[in-house]
Amino acid sequence: MATLFAALRRLYLSIYNWTVFIGWFQVLFLALKSLKESGHEHVYNAVEKPLLLAQSAAALEILHGLIGLVRSPVSSTLPQVGSRLYLTWGILWSFPEIRTHILVSSLVISWSITEIIRYSFFGMKEAFGFAPSWHLWLRYSSFLVLYPTGISSEVGLVYFALPYIKGSEKYSVRMPNKWNFSLDYFYLAILALGFYVPGSPHLYRYMLAQRKRALSKSKKE
Repeated sequence: MATLFAALRRLYLSIYNWTVFIGWFQVLFLALKSLKESGHEHVYNAVEKPLLLAQSAAALEILHGLIGLVRSPVSSTLPQVGSRLYLTWGILWSFPEIRTHILVSSLVISWSITEIIRYSFFGMKEAFGFAPSWHLWLRYSSFLVLYPTGISSEVGLVYFALPYIKGSEKYSVRMPNKWNFSLDYFYLAILALGFYVPGSPHLYRYMLAQRKRALSKSKKE
């Protein structure tokens, strides 16, 4: 039974990783094509569908950690996936006015390159039981550049979206109402920006520690 479960686990994770890899590859291809042919103002429209699908699929990684399919701790997976879902749905999808900003291009390119490397690495590991040394190095080194560019783009887009969030009052709940409850999405967005201050350095240090462990282990092998 344990052997069957292990085989099904590997099959499922292989399919999952390679499927999402294809989604992110499509995002990168369309983003670069749009940049070349139409300019950064049209990047979001070009990548919207595969971006929404590929990024939303990452929510399953929280479930994978919770039920023990993968060893990644939920404490590190949740903020990374949560912040990206917030940017994807809570900012870009919700406020069309921000979609033409140049930071959308840097965000999409940073995310897609990161995820193409990551999902193909784990896809190789699950499908074949190993990944080439160069792939391992890319998996644990590309974030040194792509994480700062991605995070900077995320923070910038939330900041530039604030006037549109405040002006539209979208997702805000005003009193009085039958729930006797109020919510201001504008202040939630400011709170989200505040979380980046301690959260970003913490995640960066965590990834540096991961990199050190992974590369030192590969040298011993």
